[in-house]
Amino acid sequence: MLDFAIFAVTFVIILVGAVLYLYPSSRRASGIPGLNPADEKDGNLQDIVNKGSLHEFLVGLHQEFGPVASFWFGGRPVVSLGAVDQLKQHINPNRTTDSFETMLKSLLGYQSGTGGGATETMMRKKMYESAMDNSLKSNFPLVLKLVEELVGKWESFPEGQHTPLCAHMLGLAMKTVTRLALGQRFHDDAKVIGFRKNHDAIWSEIGKGYLDGSLERSASRKGQYDTALSDMEALLLSVIRETRSQRERGTFVDTLLQSSLTERQVMEDSMVFTLAGCVITANLCVWAVHFLSTSEEVQDKLYQELDEVLGSEPVTLEKIPQLRYCQQVLSETVRTAKLTPLAARLQEVEGKVDRHIIPKETLVIYAMGVVLQDANTWSSPYRFDPDRFEEEAARKSFSLLGFSGNQACPELRFAYAVATVLLGALVRRLRLKRLEGQVMEVKSELVATPKDDTWVTVGRRS
Repeated sequence: MLDFAIFAVTFVIILVGAVLYLYPSSRRASGIPGLNPADEKDGNLQDIVNKGSLHEFLVGLHQEFGPVASFWFGGRPVVSLGAVDQLKQHINPNRTTDSFETMLKSLLGYQSGTGGGATETMMRKKMYESAMDNSLKSNFPLVLKLVEELVGKWESFPEGQHTPLCAHMLGLAMKTVTRLALGQRFHDDAKVIGFRKNHDAIWSEIGKGYLDGSLERSASRKGQYDTALSDMEALLLSVIRETRSQRERGTFVDTLLQSSLTERQVMEDSMVFTLAGCVITANLCVWAVHFLSTSEEVQDKLYQELDEVLGSEPVTLEKIPQLRYCQQVLSETVRTAKLTPLAARLQEVEGKVDRHIIPKETLVIYAMGVVLQDANTWSSPYRFDPDRFEEEAARKSFSLLGFSGNQACPELRFAYAVATVLLGALVRRLRLKRLEGQVMEVKSELVATPKDDTWVTVGRRS
């Protein structure tokens, strides 16, 4: 999916699995400081488990060994980069076709289109991006409608009623992605609910088998996963055939069908968009609304920009680039929440970072969660402060990491658009307030998701 930094829901565990499968012999990342394997078979796996998540493990690893550090996954060494300067050295000379798309499809058992070389991969990537952009452009009024329905519901709540963010934002994301990707069939909420059941079953299991083997050891879980994946594939193929016969214009599927892709390839790309698009959009919206609820000052500044740029009109795609402070709010949301704390790349040829040699076929982790809260790059790194992105240096660092500009993945660009519409409606009509005493805990996942539902209260904007 990305030929820069693998963003959005970045499956480093999938990459680990691919490395173990494709390159069974061990090559040591000699000379790089780090941990020795705690176990001959599992390497430092138990150390990761003890920390609670790979992100927390990497935080400690870089605190102890510096910006370039190593550890072991099974019998293979892994190199982690935890600072902007070191990432810059590695990213620039190492553009690769060994991307998130290839790894995710490999995990799902998809092989079509993975062996056609860099040119075919780039053409397919452009088709994917074009399909996503076209679906958003063609269906933007529908996005406005779905957001209006949600904000109207919030307006009807009694003053101070507790509102569950995760449930509402996931609902909005599911409706938006399914309608824009798959079309009118998902006008019925019952269809969306059925889609969500399979989506959640697939998403919750992706990558786990590569980390701890638990999926393969549980016949019931493996059966549920296989059934959900089979049902989702059948659904997508059915939508593709309906779209081809009825020519429902403007959807993600419709745009792909106008290309040279096979039916199977269209199904695979639709699977990637619907899986990743829902999770990224939902969690960006959750964290953005949560952080806004903690600062009336930020809400007021955003309200002022919305009033100056839009007046009483709704957000349009053409006006989104003019909402610069809103972009700063969303960028700071991604940074503060560490929305995707990990990225990774397989080293195609021998490389070098600082004085350290990285052997060919080494798995290199981009410890984004560490970098996004590095005090050497970000002043007051744990503070939510959209004003930091007024500085050119902050914007360049953020773009380098693949979170903004042309390097941002299509799913994130899609999520930014939906979140901008949502904030544009919420902030102009309501005041958001955080629930006192609420403690935000994050699941140990590769996308920052609140452990429990997050709550806000709303009041009328006078």
